[in-house]
Amino acid sequence: MAIIRDKNVIRRMIAWRVAQELKDGDVVNLGIGLPSLVANETSSDIEILLQSENGLIGIGAMATEENRDPDLVNAGGQPITAITGACYFNSADSFTIIRGGHVDVTVLGALQVDQHGNLANWIIPGKMVPGMGGAMDLVVGAKKVIVAMEHTVKGQPKLLKECNLPLTAANQVDLIITEFGVIEITPEGMMLTELAPGVTLDEIQAATEAELIISPNLTAMAVPADLYPASTAA
Repeated sequence: MAIIRDKNVIRRMIAWRVAQELKDGDVVNLGIGLPSLVANETSSDIEILLQSENGLIGIGAMATEENRDPDLVNAGGQPITAITGACYFNSADSFTIIRGGHVDVTVLGALQVDQHGNLANWIIPGKMVPGMGGAMDLVVGAKKVIVAMEHTVKGQPKLLKECNLPLTAANQVDLIITEFGVIEITPEGMMLTELAPGVTLDEIQAATEAELIISPNLTAMAVPADLYPASTAA
């Protein structure tokens, strides 16, 4: 078995695995980019309310060309759909929900996460950035913070001993899901709890600057059944 290289497979696999963390009745905020794909992977057997900080609870799957509504977008401007019973409101009410602790889970990407659960995801100094958006409020206000991202960038680790980019928030990340595995932030550091198909312990450690603690209950990372042949291809 080989490490997954196909970007579309990686993104789908991560989004699907994140969806397995969501529970019936959860209010969930999905960040832009890869996290937004989680909306396509949620189970129809449970009721999850997806929230967008631009003023919507009840996001459905990402929109296609056939069902696109130009007035219906998420906080990143991506076209979305809304479920029956969706609720629209203004930005002030949206951030009252977020800051009031009513979001159960927030899922977002990251530039860096370190072994203390610190998150840097909003700016690379010297590069243009439109602003932090709702990330700072979301990671502090949500009950659980999941980072969904590719494990490295241009071959360089994103899971570090200490973040060196400006922080979005300190000590707020609970779980990290990448194409290499699932990692929990614990008081002792980053604990690897699931290892992706085709990845060895040596390979995930080589791609991670922080020292990984190997869970005594380490298991294989669950992946979508229809992608498993692709994920194990040589």
